[in-house]
Amino acid sequence: MKTLLEEDRNGTQNVRFDDPDGGLENEEFLPNADGKKAIRFTDFEGKTSFGMSVFNLGNAIMGSGILGLAYAMANTGILLFLQNCPALLSSSYSCFTTNKIVLVLNLFLGIRAYEQLGYRAFGIPGKMAAGIAITLQNIGAMSSYLYIVKSELPLVIQAFLKADPNSDLWYLNGNYLVIIVSASVILPLALMKQLGYLGYTSGFSLSCMVFFLTAVSQVQSTSPPTTTITHFVCLCLSSQTAYTIPILAFAFVCHPEVLPIYTELSNPTRKRMQNVSNISIFVMYTMYFLAALFGYLTFYDKVEPELLHTYARIDPYDTLILCVRVAVLTAVTLTVPIVLFPVRRAILQMLFPTKAFSWIRHVAIAVVLLILINLLVIFAPNILGIFGFIGATSAPCLIFIFPAIFYIRIVPNEREPMTSRQKILAACFAALGVSFMVMSLSFIIMDWATGSSRAAGGH
Repeated sequence: MKTLLEEDRNGTQNVRFDDPDGGLENEEFLPNADGKKAIRFTDFEGKTSFGMSVFNLGNAIMGSGILGLAYAMANTGILLFLQNCPALLSSSYSCFTTNKIVLVLNLFLGIRAYEQLGYRAFGIPGKMAAGIAITLQNIGAMSSYLYIVKSELPLVIQAFLKADPNSDLWYLNGNYLVIIVSASVILPLALMKQLGYLGYTSGFSLSCMVFFLTAVSQVQSTSPPTTTITHFVCLCLSSQTAYTIPILAFAFVCHPEVLPIYTELSNPTRKRMQNVSNISIFVMYTMYFLAALFGYLTFYDKVEPELLHTYARIDPYDTLILCVRVAVLTAVTLTVPIVLFPVRRAILQMLFPTKAFSWIRHVAIAVVLLILINLLVIFAPNILGIFGFIGATSAPCLIFIFPAIFYIRIVPNEREPMTSRQKILAACFAALGVSFMVMSLSFIIMDWATGSSRAAGGH
């Protein structure tokens, strides 16, 4: 690795690429009396094990997106989904590639936050764009997780207690339940100082999703057919097909969590973190594909945007289905704190970039975020709208556009000219992200304008 201060070819010091503190934003008005660098909230020693890091990154990838993939297959047909499966594979590969880009930039720059890459590339606008994209993306993700809690938990309680579905009991009201879960489970976990502390809960969350996948395959093999073979669709093009690419893109967004997990990894090296990414992405891709396939082969074109609701058609009081619902509720609830960490970090980077860690700010931001997300969940019309719109806007930015343009901007032309293979691939990567965004948004807006979208109504 090059030294932090290195002379370029004309003899001047070049700190833009190699010095993590070589920016005006990081300069102190008055230096510390002892001449030492000020301690910031991102400065700490990584102590998280390799396995816990795999669990945390896997949990960041795995979420409610798995519940929408069977719906995506139903609205494309098997053939188009298999052609779009390269889009899913491309999304997972882009996750792999952009994680590599982020790690390379971290290796040379010593940067410990995604937003700092934006600042190094484009100054304040770059940092704000990265921070806003992370905030929108992860708020959308947390909203979709809590929406599942709001819609599923009352049904689970009702099934266990054999309660009247038309009763107005408070513990069957999803709005009350999502607030209780947020305050009693999510908030205490979100107040952990570092992301690595959540490794055990992430492992348990992934175990719940493995149980979900096992149960989905079991139900598919034992349940009676819900539709005739004529409804087995090989190819389908409709207005709902517009949601396929956003759902696939939304399913693999974990890029804001890469640097926090990397900085908390014990003995952090690029190869070690790349192995964390490789294992997490491969396992999640396999689980996503199998969940989509088994879910679709069970219900075919009758599958709903949220797969769990579709299983209620078989037997809402079936023990296995109730256990599946509890497992998914547990998994998505334990994922919310993982996703909240990058949002809080982005807010701190945008508002307090040079401040040391403060428990007051740490707690206050978590509380405000959870209040905002609870309000969004209570008034959000449909989970599909969250999947589609957020996936079509911020997800392409975080997966394709930002890592590519940050790489092109930050790496000097002296090191890699614009005609180099790496920068050409980065430019193609950014163009692919823009095309995904424009195409998906166009289809979704047209769908909303014609009033044919299921996202327009209630769930």
